[in-house]
Amino acid sequence: MPVSVYLITPPFTQLNTPYPATAYLKGFLNTRGISAYQSDLGIEVTIALFSKAGLSELFEAIPSDTTSLSANAQRIIALKDDYLQSIDAVMNFLQGHNPTLAHLIAKRDFLPEASRFEQLDDLVWAFGSMGTQDKAKHLATMYLEDLSDLIKETVDEHFGFSRYAEKLGRSANSFDELYDLLQKEYTFIDRIMIGILEQRMAGLQPALVCLSVPFPGNLYTSFRCAQWIKKNYPSVKVAMGGGFPNTELRSLSDPRVFEFYDFITLDDGEAPVEQLVTHIAGHIPVTALKRTFLLQDGQVKFINNISCTDYKQGQVGTPDYSDFPLDKYISAIEIINPMHSLWSDGRWNKLTMAHGCYWGKCTFCDISLDYIRLYEPVTASLLCDRMEEMIAQTGENGFHFVDEAAPPALMRALALEIIRRKLVVSWWTNIRFEKSFTRDLCMLLKASGCIGVSGGLEVASDRLLELIRKGITVAQVARVNKHFTEAGIMVHAYLMYGFPTQTAQETIDSLEMVRQLFEAGILQSAFWHQFTMTAHSPVGLEPEKFKVKKQAELVGSFANNDIEHEDPTGTDHASFSFGLKKSLLNFMHGACLDYPLHRWFDFKTPKTSIDPDFIKKALEDDDSSLSKPTTKIVYIGHTATLEILTKSKKGQQWELAELNFPTKKTNLVIRVSADEGRWLMDWLPRLSVNGIKTYTLQELKADYEAAGLPDFELFWDNKPMNTLYKAGLLQL
Repeated sequence: MPVSVYLITPPFTQLNTPYPATAYLKGFLNTRGISAYQSDLGIEVTIALFSKAGLSELFEAIPSDTTSLSANAQRIIALKDDYLQSIDAVMNFLQGHNPTLAHLIAKRDFLPEASRFEQLDDLVWAFGSMGTQDKAKHLATMYLEDLSDLIKETVDEHFGFSRYAEKLGRSANSFDELYDLLQKEYTFIDRIMIGILEQRMAGLQPALVCLSVPFPGNLYTSFRCAQWIKKNYPSVKVAMGGGFPNTELRSLSDPRVFEFYDFITLDDGEAPVEQLVTHIAGHIPVTALKRTFLLQDGQVKFINNISCTDYKQGQVGTPDYSDFPLDKYISAIEIINPMHSLWSDGRWNKLTMAHGCYWGKCTFCDISLDYIRLYEPVTASLLCDRMEEMIAQTGENGFHFVDEAAPPALMRALALEIIRRKLVVSWWTNIRFEKSFTRDLCMLLKASGCIGVSGGLEVASDRLLELIRKGITVAQVARVNKHFTEAGIMVHAYLMYGFPTQTAQETIDSLEMVRQLFEAGILQSAFWHQFTMTAHSPVGLEPEKFKVKKQAELVGSFANNDIEHEDPTGTDHASFSFGLKKSLLNFMHGACLDYPLHRWFDFKTPKTSIDPDFIKKALEDDDSSLSKPTTKIVYIGHTATLEILTKSKKGQQWELAELNFPTKKTNLVIRVSADEGRWLMDWLPRLSVNGIKTYTLQELKADYEAAGLPDFELFWDNKPMNTLYKAGLLQL
């Protein structure tokens, strides 16, 4: 059945869940009555390749003379029958359809093993607390990586599960290398991909094909798809959009790109794609297009009809995951890192709480671009509506909110709405470690199903955090991490080294801060990234302010984003890479926390200047539990019971109230005066999350005092009341 638009994610992004860009676009096109079909060619190629039939073709494609191959490749070829026998069962297991196979895999005598298994960490150390399923997924992932190495060595040098031909796209100032490669014969992987594309095009007969290219690793395959479509369906228009062109192709000028593509759009895709559909149908002229590159008279032109406005987030519809083979995605565990296993293990529905970033000040970030600069939140009610629609469509109740940084106020509203609707969901997102994340807010987020957060600690140095304009301090991050951890929410930190003017001393001090965070048990996962200067960040736009120099201006006719730079006042940042990552791997497993920091490096490093108790003292100074009069009081717990007890001592009798709060694990019991107990019992239903009105601490105090009860502060801040957050009485 013909469709108007065919949306494609080319190989390869992630294999555990669909990349959401086309699902977002299809959801929008549904609201406009435009028919669309979507394909994730990455998972479809993977399924075809890693099957008994696919591997049989692979082994047949390898030349019979293997003497020039590595010993590792020769070993895999020698074990061909073992791979052919096991591949379908392994893929079935990774797709979640045969969990009992984990026991066989974990015994280490079922899967053939090549060089990837030689690099395995101590599995007891790494997976002792994670269980047989995760251990087996990691082993099965190494098995697929061995086959990936064989593919790369024998039939396709560019192959990679999520980084296919990435080096061709990463800061390719010139189109020459990629263009030359596209003139060559198809690779083994190309043939599988084009075979699937050929079937889809024959059945769909679209008027417009839109390829979403989120990363450099999708670029080559996107051009291969576009090339085939232009040759075999010359009347069909082909467009590119996505994260890669949004950042890399903003100054595109090479006309050869348009031998493959008719259009390249930038930033939010909804309005540009709708304009393309309308233009192709002959209803509007080319001058009405939105943020679109095309070729006119042999020259690359950029057309942006400013009278065509972008859609508000409330108008773009619910992401539509139909057409994807949701039961075929595979859960892989490549890196032994808790947050990375969340990314790559399990199926997550993707949603966005807010377009752009509410902070929008970090100097390393592309804050000049609209996808970050233009901040627009979605209401909690609409988010929950979309979540319910997606659960009904996909059968999955896990959500990854893919925000630049989710706003705390909206997270609070969303959590309350989830609890009101009694939705059973698991969710995680990216945040800023700001002080708004109090103990009670973290308890609320946990109660709504939040299982993890990731955020940028970046360079754990207050001087550099100020230069980054992160708006946080290391001590503040520590306190926020404590609140999340005590609520039972996993915390992952993005760490950065090599920021302009960063010294060796600051790098070692940052490592010491990270060590103390792990030692305190308030950070569960982290990853180091080396700083990259980008063209659209404040550092890239005004390098002199940060005392760095561009090695050359970006003048390429193709991709222009990453900038080579010199840091005269800094240190040799790359030399720290291995030691930072090795130490972190150990810290994440609670190992070597007492090692002197210099032992992680094979060169002389300065001693840390950080107080060994810095984080411990920061946690002791936590004053976030102090309430303001405007603090909102919400009760999310179960119905409490009240019993009035009569106490006597030395002939005196008085009444006490004993309140019993049932929780999932135990009962929490407090005692207050009888009058205070009756007052609190009267208020609990009104404070309920399901109540019509939300009350502030100031309103409670006024009512308490109007009832003639003594000293509200003494009552509210005493030990019994201070334990009730565990039962769901939260100050937000």
